[in-house]
Amino acid sequence: MSQIPSYSDICILRLSAIGDVCHGVSAVQAIQKAHPNAKITWVVGKIEAMLLAGLPGVELVVFDKKQGKVAYQQLKQQFKGRMFDVLLHMQVALRANLVARCIPAKTKVGFDWARSKELHSLFINKRIAPAQQAHVLEGFKGFTHAIGVPDYQPTWKMPVSCEDQGIADQLLGAERLAGRIFVISPAASKKERNWLAERYAKMAEHAHSKGFNVVITGGPTPLEIELSAQIIANTQTPILNLVGKTKLKELLCVLKRAELMLAPDTGPAHMAVTVGTPVIGLYAHSNPKRTGPYLYQDYVVEVYHQNLLKQTGKTAEQLPWGTRIKGSELMSQIQVDDVIVMFERVVLEINNDIEPPL
Repeated sequence: MSQIPSYSDICILRLSAIGDVCHGVSAVQAIQKAHPNAKITWVVGKIEAMLLAGLPGVELVVFDKKQGKVAYQQLKQQFKGRMFDVLLHMQVALRANLVARCIPAKTKVGFDWARSKELHSLFINKRIAPAQQAHVLEGFKGFTHAIGVPDYQPTWKMPVSCEDQGIADQLLGAERLAGRIFVISPAASKKERNWLAERYAKMAEHAHSKGFNVVITGGPTPLEIELSAQIIANTQTPILNLVGKTKLKELLCVLKRAELMLAPDTGPAHMAVTVGTPVIGLYAHSNPKRTGPYLYQDYVVEVYHQNLLKQTGKTAEQLPWGTRIKGSELMSQIQVDDVIVMFERVVLEINNDIEPPL
């Protein structure tokens, strides 16, 4: 058996987004187990840092993209005089590539040729092994393998406090905490990836009829506020609206209390995975085998593959992995009855304490 190489100072570069940094946490914590004496520094985006603050054994260095050139200058100054053993450059976006240039490291590990883009190859001197049709989390595993971490089943220890949990519990209320909670996190980053408000409302009604307390979560953006209002307006079912009322850590604690979650392709779906809450994912524009809730990919209701074939005449396996498809009406193809069938399946498995398929 080969010996794991020794590292004393490791830098992680993954700026965004919420779902991806959730995947990153499992990789970082696997690295910590394999390299317990290594110092871990993570360069991360400002919003994402709010979720990761207090991550055990990790120094967070925040890169605020809104500061423009100043953010790069500050990063150079912060790392002046340091030299990392290795940088794990886990993001191919041009902004991240420019950030990588500001991080001094003996070895800079990046993606393989097939997954490199936006000049990524110019900012690395070592590549992870190629992987065919890999989930984003599996891609991150490639970085851990590159520094000698044995294969592992992803686990998460998310940094939340008793205060965070207390605020979440106060928002939920004693009645909901005593019962079963069904969370709807209805909004993705783009409107076209959202399901219809009236269909979310139907799912709220169905869940309520099965004895669940229904909670809607989300951020304070106008899109999320409007969508939650539309959902509530389309049903007489009692719904607790927490949209815009939780910080990220508090939201994580709400998700931890939930028994089941419904969401499109959005960061909170991956947050739920980190706390072991099953997710029914709704997908039309992106391949759920690449970006779906990692532990609950078998719980996805999707129309991606049929639309990909219709638009391109090819399957996902015949196209560049991660190919997205366009269309403002694609999510409307997901039918309530199909989501109800999945809901009943997941609830049955929860009731029978069946482990989710991987």
